Amino acid sequence: MKIDRKKAMNQKVALITGITGQDGSHLAEFLIDKGYEVHGLLRRSSSFNTGRIEHLYLDEWVRDMKQKRLVNLHWADMTDSSSLIRIIGEIRPTEIYNLAAQSHVKVSFELPEYTADVVALGTLRLLEAIHLLRMEDKMRFYQASTSELFGLVQEMPQRETTPFYPRSPYAVAKLYAYWITVNYREAYGIHASNGILFNHESPLRGETFVTRKITRSSSRIAMGLQDRLYLGNLSARRDWGHAKDYVRSMYLILQRDTPDDYVVATGVTTEVRTFVQLAFSEIGFTIEFRGEGLNEEGVVTAIDADRVTQTVGEEFLSHARSLEGKAIVAVDPAYFRPTEVEVLLGDATKARNLLHWQPEYTLADIVHDMMESDVQLMKREAYLKQGGFSIYNYFE
Repeated sequence: MKIDRKKAMNQKVALITGITGQDGSHLAEFLIDKGYEVHGLLRRSSSFNTGRIEHLYLDEWVRDMKQKRLVNLHWADMTDSSSLIRIIGEIRPTEIYNLAAQSHVKVSFELPEYTADVVALGTLRLLEAIHLLRMEDKMRFYQASTSELFGLVQEMPQRETTPFYPRSPYAVAKLYAYWITVNYREAYGIHASNGILFNHESPLRGETFVTRKITRSSSRIAMGLQDRLYLGNLSARRDWGHAKDYVRSMYLILQRDTPDDYVVATGVTTEVRTFVQLAFSEIGFTIEFRGEGLNEEGVVTAIDADRVTQTVGEEFLSHARSLEGKAIVAVDPAYFRPTEVEVLLGDATKARNLLHWQPEYTLADIVHDMMESDVQLMKREAYLKQGGFSIYNYFE
């Protein structure tokens, strides 16, 4: 891509790693609305992986239709220093948002080396590229840190001064990324900051993350596409916010004249089992949990016919009624982590005071957004199945 240097001098230019993920897509939209020129890294895959930004990314053939390209994508990989150096040197971003990661905690136990390469060393590669290109005073760097750093929590709630105690290969890799960001800030004067973001969700959340797994599965169960939802630690408590609120905090962090590190959280923690109940409640199901440990189950104790009809559709009401009294949520030990993180609760006082950041979405808003989206998605699946077409069983 040919870069308009004159234009770049008058316009902020953002480079987003992980742009095809939940946070990257929301951040791209946010920055475009702010007037940024937005670039993203695109990792090679044999399958299309730009679904979340399809409305922003316009492929080569669209040029003939004279439509405007809102996001510019570049082939690169967090494990390939040469591609990172080349792209940063070419586009000369004023802000870099490093959101790329192998971010599935449970999977990081199966892929510890790869996780470390992408998450830990990938961050180092970006910072070193800035240093090698002598751009330390020409750009600002945001590192996506995580509440998983706190792991076996040392105090409640967790804040910027709380000692870290990571409990997974993913969290340990993020620990390196956190401190190497601090180190390059202090050693080379890079405007580099960490955002220690607690769990944040949206309809664009990855399908294998627990909240999205719950909202997808509850929608599928209501339509007869799935019999049960299997989960791990139902007692785990998380501080859940909305991704749209949290990408706003990323932007605010880089607008500060002085780089620093911030906890971003809602200050409310909720059990996984409560999230399950909230999700099913959105579509008219009342879930009661019975039993303990591996034998705990979520049973349908009531059906709100009007709510089912309003949200899922009258054509699925008969099936919904047939589920009353049945266990549709169960525990599967396969989903337990080797080392669990039982509770996370953030104190975002610093972000509120210095960034003037406030969350605009409640947990109820988040669940509503996700359920509304996934019900529509699964309706499409149901109609395809009813029409005799094959559909994939993405349960996990």
